[in-house]
Amino acid sequence: MHSISLATLIGWFAAGAERSSAFWIPVRYTDAAMPVSRRYFAPGQLQFITSSVYRRRKLFDSPRLRGVFVEVMRQLREETRFLLIGWVLMPEHFHLLIKPEPAESTSALLQELKKRSAQQIISILSENQQHAWCRTMLVGFCLPPTVHSDSHYRVWNRRFYPYGVYSDKKRLEKLDYMHNNPVKRALVQSPEQWPWSSYRYYYLNDSSLLSMDRLV
Repeated sequence: MHSISLATLIGWFAAGAERSSAFWIPVRYTDAAMPVSRRYFAPGQLQFITSSVYRRRKLFDSPRLRGVFVEVMRQLREETRFLLIGWVLMPEHFHLLIKPEPAESTSALLQELKKRSAQQIISILSENQQHAWCRTMLVGFCLPPTVHSDSHYRVWNRRFYPYGVYSDKKRLEKLDYMHNNPVKRALVQSPEQWPWSSYRYYYLNDSSLLSMDRLV
């Protein structure tokens, strides 16, 4: 698959919030109605990214929706060729350790990840409202009337939080933090029991979900 240029990536958001390709339900994916972030990202520096589900809903208690997130990330990685060093998907947020090229494509990359995953998630929830969990989750993503927007739903919080990783020590620190996050949250007893992170790739040679770009 061909790589996507920075100009193309940013252009995806120029028209504002987009409509679902499955059915016409306006969805606010991220900051799509706003200009792409003007944060400065140092060339060659790793970025540790944190982003949360809207209203901290435990959306990724669902194995199917975890799969959606992983598949979107896999596709976007193939298209844009960013380096994925580490990751963890938690019930209501995710962390990534990435190296986008060029560095200034970081904001557009995150917007596209959140937009695509939100589109598919809303589609799945809407098509399965006969199940109480899906119905409740969909209601939780409804925007309140006080929000002036042409969108009905929001899946992700508007902002993401980047942290520049500038040394091997910090890189290993962030990997360790991500891998142990499920243990600290008492979701599992040891990191290898949580497949939704890069731990199993690094320590069990398991790339069945995602392979990582190792940095020596």
